[in-house]
Amino acid sequence: MDRYRTLCVLNDLCILMSDLKNQINLTKLPKHVAIIMDGNGRWAKAHGKARVFGHQNGVKSVREVTEAAAELGVSYLTLYAFSTENWDRPKLEVNALMHLLIDTVRNELSTLNNNDIKLMAIGDLSKLPSKTHRALLEGIENTKNNKRMTLILALNYSSRWELAEAFRVMSKEIEQGKLSSDSICENIIENYLATSNIPDPELMIRTSGELRISNFLLWQLAYSELYFTDIFWPDFRKENFYEALLDYQNRERRFGKTSEQLSRT
Repeated sequence: MDRYRTLCVLNDLCILMSDLKNQINLTKLPKHVAIIMDGNGRWAKAHGKARVFGHQNGVKSVREVTEAAAELGVSYLTLYAFSTENWDRPKLEVNALMHLLIDTVRNELSTLNNNDIKLMAIGDLSKLPSKTHRALLEGIENTKNNKRMTLILALNYSSRWELAEAFRVMSKEIEQGKLSSDSICENIIENYLATSNIPDPELMIRTSGELRISNFLLWQLAYSELYFTDIFWPDFRKENFYEALLDYQNRERRFGKTSEQLSRT
């Protein structure tokens, strides 16, 4: 009986996922989706486990959402995996996260290649432990020719670090005569960001019920639609991703214009 009920639940879930997916307008997909994967620790605590247990289970969510985004035709998916502030967490948790990253990149390499997904990373990667850094670079190198979608991991990343680094480089080039201060505009600044040549996210998703963007892509999220859900990241599945996309597609993106102006374009 228990097995029968389990099969019924799985069948209902498959029907729900299919129904949600079929409602998505593939001509109005966001080209770039960014996600703050939050709630791993609280999910683990709710299950009576150590925080690292939540991070381990969050890998399944990464896999599901990455595959869902690629299947639909999203071009870029950015995941906030580790912020510069996360170094202040307990050393045991940080070490476990760095080892988990190594295992995940290596274990998921075949999945990335089978799905034609290119791996990239943004952040101060030089500060990562050498083994973690090396595994990440190997993953980037081994997927560099894939073209279906780009998966971007934000690692040892914070937006304030990114902006400070961009301004530091710009200042140095001004001193060297390579850049004129009079030429600085939004487009010039974007060329010095970690996301240069990557379109800004149209949609940002944050899990776990927190209503903030936590130093994530501050410049790039200027006109992004923000979607918050109470679901902890280890429980976030394809159907939840579809729900976020449907919510996005039901919004009117005006970019400072009025609805009437948009209707005439």
